[in-house]
Amino acid sequence: MTAETNRYADFDDLREQAVALRREGLSLRQIRDRLKIYNNDLLHRLVKGEPPPAWTKRPNAKDDLRDRARELRLQGWTYDQIQVELGCSKSSISLWVRDLPKVDHRTPAEQGREAALKRWAHEGPLREAARTAAIREAQAAVGALSQRELFLAGVALYWAEGSKSKPYRRDETVAFINSDPSVITVYLAWLDLLQIPREQLSFRVMIHESADVAGAEAYWAGLAGVSVDRLQKTTLKKHNPKTVRKNTGSEYRGCLIIRVAAGSRLYRRIEGSWYGIVEAAKPRD
Repeated sequence: MTAETNRYADFDDLREQAVALRREGLSLRQIRDRLKIYNNDLLHRLVKGEPPPAWTKRPNAKDDLRDRARELRLQGWTYDQIQVELGCSKSSISLWVRDLPKVDHRTPAEQGREAALKRWAHEGPLREAARTAAIREAQAAVGALSQRELFLAGVALYWAEGSKSKPYRRDETVAFINSDPSVITVYLAWLDLLQIPREQLSFRVMIHESADVAGAEAYWAGLAGVSVDRLQKTTLKKHNPKTVRKNTGSEYRGCLIIRVAAGSRLYRRIEGSWYGIVEAAKPRD
């Protein structure tokens, strides 16, 4: 057995000595010289797990830059801003600050809008459910309509949406136009109540030229209970490129115009009934 083998035979003893010297603050070179160990691999194994003393660490020229970069990042600076300020690469900045919280670059207004959207995402369905429940409750409370109730409702509906004669233009034509299928349904039921036959009615669709004209014609004809060939020629509204249309999509079907032929007597009945409603609604002493 050689002398060198004898020297390294008791590894545990050597490690105990090396660790003690390391904790005293000796460098690897000093431990090597003290213990006469010239095998670097063995030397590193002897002090494995023991940090080097602070005085042996070489000063890093980038330590100040790193500290400054972290400081700026905590203040909310972006990578680009830090790069311009310190003159270092983005990759270095990313490495130095990767453990820090991400910076929120949104403006207060943007943060407020996002918070509102998140709140609405939670509250929206609850409000919609409450709205639907209230509507259904009110709907159920109406119940069946008497003939008088339907008559008065139809008069009010016509006076709100139908054509009216003016003192400067006497025109006692009964013409009604609307885009809401539910309104058209009530109006047609009112005409049935007044025993106005479908043969006395004319129907015409008015719709934007870019919409599904054929689909709209079929829809309104079905709602009115007539064939498509009973409809008059559809009025097409030209699109103004300066305006932004919101009435688009599959639910857009334009408007349906319903006219009553020879309707002057009916018009006078509508007008008189309306003023009767107005008179009855006035407060009494």
